[in-house]
Amino acid sequence: MFETSSAADAISVTQLNRESKRLLERGLGELWIEGEISGFSQPRSGHCYFTLKDDNAQVRCALFKSRAQFLREKPKDGDRVRVRAKVSLFEARGDYQLIVEALQQAGLGEWLARLARLKEQLAAEGVFANQRALPHPPRHLGVITSATGAALQDVIAVTRKRWPQAHLSVLPVAVQGPQAVPQLIRAVAMANRDSDCDALLITRGGGSLEDLRAFNDQHLARAIFHSRLPVVAAIGHETDTTLAELAADLRAPTPSAAAEALYPDQRAQVQQLAALTQRLWRAQRGRLDQAAQRLDHARSRLRHPARELQAQRQQARELERRLHVAVRMRMTSELQKADQLTRRLQQASPARDIQRHRQQLAMLTPRLDNALPRRLAADRERLEGAMRALNAVSPLNVLNRGYAIVERVGGSQTPAADDSKVIRAAHQTQPGEMLSIRLGEGRLAVEVKRRYKPRP
Repeated sequence: MFETSSAADAISVTQLNRESKRLLERGLGELWIEGEISGFSQPRSGHCYFTLKDDNAQVRCALFKSRAQFLREKPKDGDRVRVRAKVSLFEARGDYQLIVEALQQAGLGEWLARLARLKEQLAAEGVFANQRALPHPPRHLGVITSATGAALQDVIAVTRKRWPQAHLSVLPVAVQGPQAVPQLIRAVAMANRDSDCDALLITRGGGSLEDLRAFNDQHLARAIFHSRLPVVAAIGHETDTTLAELAADLRAPTPSAAAEALYPDQRAQVQQLAALTQRLWRAQRGRLDQAAQRLDHARSRLRHPARELQAQRQQARELERRLHVAVRMRMTSELQKADQLTRRLQQASPARDIQRHRQQLAMLTPRLDNALPRRLAADRERLEGAMRALNAVSPLNVLNRGYAIVERVGGSQTPAADDSKVIRAAHQTQPGEMLSIRLGEGRLAVEVKRRYKPRP
């Protein structure tokens, strides 16, 4: 801190600001601050400047290009953010400010969130669906704006330049502050009730979101929607869109653009009319010249009917001669095609193939008659040999030599050690069991009385 004892010890403003800046930066260091962005701008230098505010206070902020290039997305008015910044002071103006080192999105500001909800509500009610026809140009335009604002001067200047005979009536209102909304609504109602205007223009110059807050009022939007007169709105900059503009029948990006949209350029129309007159005169003269040329051409082609009939008779005789020649040529061509087809048919006749097949059949028949008995004899000999071989291994042939096959009688209730049908050993039977003996000729039914063990 400076200690001053007399006027001779006074310091300069520069020294004061420099020392204050040093104390602020050293005393507080870096802080995290949360608030809502307002008045955001980014000039060509690439640095970002904005105001960070809450419900009760605000502070200016500077985000230099070296830090701004790391932002994922460009901040905008109404964004709620958290910034890491150091408190400083801009010496040239003595402005207290924050030098932002980092910026994080903390969500939309509460006011913009309410505005978005209100916009959805009004859209659902149909407040933004106005389609009243605008007169072009208006006979009597009511301009609702500030009487001292630049917007009114822009409208008047553009209108006088484009359409000097335009009739404008200014309905002065406040365009920001607590009185703006009721005055704007009263002006719309009065123009509809007491004036002979046939269109209204609501306009003001650019400003921050706070400056344009009156034009985002739902009551003003509804007043515009219910207006009997068509309404044009040109509020703020081209990037600003308010509820009043959405409710209007036509939105213009600037006050000057609204005047240009409402009133045609009279001088341009005069020039256009002169150009159209010249084009019409040239087109008329061209059509007359073309008509005269067609008339001369038609006169040169006009002939006496007798000569026309004579020419048609000659044409008919020529066509008749050409027809006879064409018929003769066609008949000659068809006869030649018929001769060619006849020759091809004779060459492709099946009589030769039938004769050749008959010769082959006569040749093969004796060979078949001779080969068939030999084939039958060979097959009979092979069959007899197979029968002899089969008989040699047949069990019936073995039985004819005195052997027998002992079998268990089917359905016997006597238990046996072996369940097979053919008996091969004495121990496979039981005393009292009925057996069947198969001989070379016939069978014997016997009963087992006793079993004998095989001799050693």
